Amino acid sequence: MEKVQVLVIDDSAFMRKVISQLLSEDPRIQVIATARNGEDGLKKIEQFQPDVVTLDVEMPVMGGITTLKYIMNKTPTPVVMVSSMTAKGAELTVKAIQLGAIDFIQKPSGPISLDMDHIQENMIETVIAASKANVKEKKVKKIKVLKNKTEHRFNQSLFAIGTSTGGPRALQAVLTALPADFHAPIVIVQHMPAQFTKSLADRLHALSSIQVKEAEHGELLQNGVAYIAPGGEHMHIRQVGTALAIELNKEPPVLGHRPSVNVMLESIASLKRLNKIIIILTGMGRDGTAGIQQIKQEDPSAFIIAESKETTVVDGMPRSALQANVVNEVVPLQSVWKVMVGSLDRIGR
Repeated sequence: MEKVQVLVIDDSAFMRKVISQLLSEDPRIQVIATARNGEDGLKKIEQFQPDVVTLDVEMPVMGGITTLKYIMNKTPTPVVMVSSMTAKGAELTVKAIQLGAIDFIQKPSGPISLDMDHIQENMIETVIAASKANVKEKKVKKIKVLKNKTEHRFNQSLFAIGTSTGGPRALQAVLTALPADFHAPIVIVQHMPAQFTKSLADRLHALSSIQVKEAEHGELLQNGVAYIAPGGEHMHIRQVGTALAIELNKEPPVLGHRPSVNVMLESIASLKRLNKIIIILTGMGRDGTAGIQQIKQEDPSAFIIAESKETTVVDGMPRSALQANVVNEVVPLQSVWKVMVGSLDRIGR
């Protein structure tokens, strides 16, 4: 088995050593080189042609964002950002992912860190996943899915989106294309830690015609607003009279995730007199499939959309939904917003 060859770019000699050691302990990974800043990193990419690059978000000489832009423009390579868990680090990391980075990992705080084992496990898993990621769009093939027998029967609709690896960039493509008069609420689970989801929501809000915000416990859903579940909290949707409300809690993770797509979708399954449109975008794993299955059992008219493999960064979540035979339509990322608007057009405004 060929090892995943990794280039580590970080301005700290100590951090280069720690990250290299943590990754090299996995037999599937080989750190082939390190670089002390972005300029040095670009030369090493050309020299060694790594499978994956880990890139410090904040560096002197040439920062992580500038370096990433050069990488994606000149030699597209899977990039994993290394981020500090600070407000500034979160903001820059979200921007980096929307510019093409595959994912991010937490910057280790040193060998004596109490959570070092968890950080190492996540780091290795993220780098391995990044090595398999799509960094270039391919021609979309037609896929056989369920016959479209969905009828929008009610005046009220709810859109629910689940996504993970590659999600911030996918969400940007979808949400920024929606018109300001989009006449339905959108609830979103993106696998991200606390603070990062707030940065993501703020950035998407600044770029979109609709309102995008981090969800708050107890608030009522409004048309034309997208609600992103806060990192570290599950999001449920509850019926309150004729309105829909958000309920947040810190119950145990499901399939390793909190927030969980399954938890959100299972809460939607029991809602009545509601057109349910579920969208599964790029992501690693199978979160969301069980939730869709429950929705389809309780409401066969629910409409399920999956992003096509050719435009995903990682196709695990959409593929899992397809294999469960619960998808009505498979579309490339750039067409998701059109299907969403079309769903509303079928019931009128």
